[in-house]
Amino acid sequence: MEVAMNQKIIIAVRDMFFAARIRGTAERFGLSLTFASSADQLLELVRTEKPTLIIFDLNDARYRPLETIRQLKADADLADIRIIGYLSHVQVDLQRKAREAGCDQVLAKSAFTQRLPQLLSPPT
Repeated sequence: MEVAMNQKIIIAVRDMFFAARIRGTAERFGLSLTFASSADQLLELVRTEKPTLIIFDLNDARYRPLETIRQLKADADLADIRIIGYLSHVQVDLQRKAREAGCDQVLAKSAFTQRLPQLLSPPT
């Protein structure tokens, strides 16, 4: 699996379990992670760090996920950043809304955890 070493990833996740899983997987690949603590900080980081990937916990209101994803995809300079969101598998309505907002990939928490190494790989 080929991973770009200069790949920057912004994480909009505060859940300790998922944050630790993401950090551990990224460290194995030598990837650079930045954790955002709010929607405003995330938007600021995106503009300064120019990430290749953003990972959202779609249930964390601090990040205003749907609104923030819409803002990112509406900005021509940021629209090509890959966005992955995860949620509970029963949240079908939120899954639909996240896709409509522009989330490139929406996964159930279990699938997200299982596929994390592949998800952190750059798109081919």
